[in-house]
Formats: sequence, C-alpha cells, structure tokens
Amino acid sequence: MNLSESARAVFAVLAASGTATRPQLAAGAGLSKPTVSTAVAELEGAELAACSGTASGGTGRSAAVYGLGPAAGAVLAVDLGPTHTQVRGCALDGTLLARGTGPRADSADTVRAALGALPAGAPLRAVVVAVGDVTARDRDGTGMRPATEKAGPAFDAMAVALPPEVPVHLENNVNCAALAELHQGAARDRDSFGYLRIGVGIGLGIVIGGRVLRGANGAAGELARLPYPWDDGREPRREALEERMGSRSLLRRAEQAWRGTDGPCPRTPERLFALAEEGHSTARAVVGHHAADIGRLAAAVVAVLDPGLIVLGGAIGAFPQLLPGVRDELARLSWPTEVVSSMVGDSGTVAGASLLAVAHGIETVTGGVRVKH
Repeated sequence: MNLSESARAVFAVLAASGTATRPQLAAGAGLSKPTVSTAVAELEGAELAACSGTASGGTGRSAAVYGLGPAAGAVLAVDLGPTHTQVRGCALDGTLLARGTGPRADSADTVRAALGALPAGAPLRAVVVAVGDVTARDRDGTGMRPATEKAGPAFDAMAVALPPEVPVHLENNVNCAALAELHQGAARDRDSFGYLRIGVGIGLGIVIGGRVLRGANGAAGELARLPYPWDDGREPRREALEERMGSRSLLRRAEQAWRGTDGPCPRTPERLFALAEEGHSTARAVVGHHAADIGRLAAAVVAVLDPGLIVLGGAIGAFPQLLPGVRDELARLSWPTEVVSSMVGDSGTVAGASLLAVAHGIETVTGGVRVKH
C-alpha cells in the first residue's frame, strides 16, 4: 500500500496493541507526537484506523483512543488436519471473527463458510495453511516447488474456495502448534523449548530465542527422517521411527500384549489410556512401554538442542499418563529437562496458524514492518 513510513510504523503498533492513544502510538513506534498525529490522520483517511472512543488521562484530560479501521481487513488460518479441517478468521489485531470445523473432505465448504462470516467488504490480507509437509521438491530434486503446489490433493481441494489474489503461505503444522504453545500455552514465558508431537505421525517444533527454527529446507524437526532402526544386521528404513512411535503401532502393540483374561482389546488410543488410568495392568504396561520410547526420543532431542523444556502434544503425546514414564526415561538418559503436557489441545495448530496469518497480514499492509511472532 502507498503509505508513508511513519504511517506504516504506527499501523504496525496499532495492530499489535489493538487499541491505543496517540501518546501510546508515539512510544511504541518511537516517533514524535506531531509525526504520529500526521500518521494517524493518514491512516484515518485510508480507513485503516478509526477513533473508537476516549480515555481519561492522569491529568484529567481525555485522549482519543484508536483502533483498526474497516479497510485494515482480515486474515484466514486453515489447519488441514488428518481427518478434519479447522478454520479461523481474524482481524489484524488478532480478534476472532469467524471459525469453523468440518471433515477434511469438505474443507472447501468449511473455508467458504468462514469467509462468508467475515465482515462485509473487509479485504482478505493473507491466508496461512498448516500442512504436514512443506519440504517437497521438484521431480528433478533440484529446487522447491511453489508453496501452493506442495500440499497435495487436500490443499488443491481446499484452495478452490480462496480468493485467487490473496497471498497464501504454507507452514508446517507442528511449527504452528509450537507457536500456540509459546504464546498461549505451556511454553509461555519461555523463549526456547521443543514441542514434541506424537500422534498418527511424529514431529518436533523447535523454538529458539522466541522464534521457530525452520531450517534450510523447511525441514527442521522432521523426526520421522531420523535413521531407525540403527543396529548391526538391520538397515534403517525411511520413516521407520514414525511407524514405531505413531498411534497405529501403539494399538498393534496393545493387541499383541492383550491376554484372554484382559477383556475386549481397546480399538482406540483413548480407550487404551482410559483403561490404564483405571489400573488395568496390561494397558498400563503398554502405555508405560510407549512412554519409555517417547522418553528416548526426547533424550535425542535434548542431546541436540538442550531446550530446557519439552512440551508433549498430539493425539497421543498430550495424554498426561505418559508424563511419568517420559520423565523417568529422559532423566535416565540425559540431563535435567522439564517435560510438560500441551495446554492448547486440538486447536493448537489453527491457533498458531492464526498468529502467523495476522503477522503476514500486517506485513501486507505495512510493506515489511514486522511484529514479533
């Protein structure tokens, strides 16, 4: 947009704070009060800012309070999960405007419904789509494909609902969940940690100095690519570690361990963990064995990153029954590291994608003035 540099800086501060007076905008942007007054007038003229009321100061004077205007627009966050799609629409100050959940096969309809719930006439500034793999390469293996070509059929089916002119950003779903833990969950007030997701698959979100580490190929934290097994007489197989650690393997091991006197074998992880919580001996043994495996994986993470904190999440990892076994095995193999369960749950990925979408939306308006995320 054709805004002055000072107007861009003031807009970024206003979006980050939600509402602010001119003195607050001046302090946040590091600009003089006259410069801020000119910038605010410019933003009001473009309908990017609007006066939302007044606030009484300590001297008894009233100060105008500003918020985002109707032209500031909105952003969309989409989590293309393994079975369901979650969508959130937000204003550029993070205010939730729309949300929806639907089967993954109906992702386009879920996106359309969320778009229809956004304020009429509000421009869509950015879309962030959380997917499982953002590392796919061209067929010749020499370079990355464009973002919108990397997410496969599920993305293609969903993308038909998006306005073609809006920038679309792909992000790893585990990285999104890690951002949610950083800003809203178990890792608040921590600037470095590892988010270890154990579900159908496995993955690691790495936060260092308050920022997600993505790596040269966007593949940092792809634990499924760790060589496994790794001993004499057996060659590592691609993604064999994920096969061992995922939920399907957990249920297979439960079936193998189940005895005739144990009652019906659990068909879902939820049932297995419920039985373990009730004291069922075989269920507790299976869960304990899986916890030890996760503890060994956590020890590998700690050996490389020494993050100080590991947050366990995902459809399997978030079960609190795993914590004692993970902590014990990690303590046996590595140095002291705090291990806690996720606090953001199933909504963590779309929540983190929303944070990124807001940041991208602000950058679209300001032309590159960044906010911390």
